[in-house]
Amino acid sequence: MTTLDHVLVVDVESTCREGSPPPGEVSEIIEIGVCPLEVGSGRRGERRSVLVRPARPSVSPFCTRLTTLTQADVDGGIPFAEACALLRKEFRSDRRVWASYGDYDRRMFERQCADFGVKYPFGPRHINVKTLFALVHALPREIGMAEAVRLTGQELDGTHHRGHDDAFTIAGLLRK
Repeated sequence: MTTLDHVLVVDVESTCREGSPPPGEVSEIIEIGVCPLEVGSGRRGERRSVLVRPARPSVSPFCTRLTTLTQADVDGGIPFAEACALLRKEFRSDRRVWASYGDYDRRMFERQCADFGVKYPFGPRHINVKTLFALVHALPREIGMAEAVRLTGQELDGTHHRGHDDAFTIAGLLRK
């Protein structure tokens, strides 16, 4: 049964490279940013960052420039399976509607759960804030999060491309 008291806003950061990755290397989640959004009041809860230790790829210099995360940061993270269990236990992610800006985050979780045989941490209800934003504002196309923030007169809160800060910002867009 889905609980409708909060929407769990999620933003992931993943390993990335400038250009093509080495053969056999696929992108993996290295940070899960979470910000609960209280439905009744529109109040954003505390932003949370869960660092995830990748099993295969390393954090490239390009990835560090984009996210500020280093290999040492994620080496101190927890395995992906533990991160998914944490989402279920601490945020009841399997019983709440969850949201992300676009489908990338949802697809990353689906693929990585399948790759590692990990139970998917979310329930069946997902809100694509990127599509919803374009529809609500009658835009001719979907736009990036930074552009959506500018369009609404808000500012990016924290460091762009850090999961916890982006989740907090996305929660602000969703509550509007």
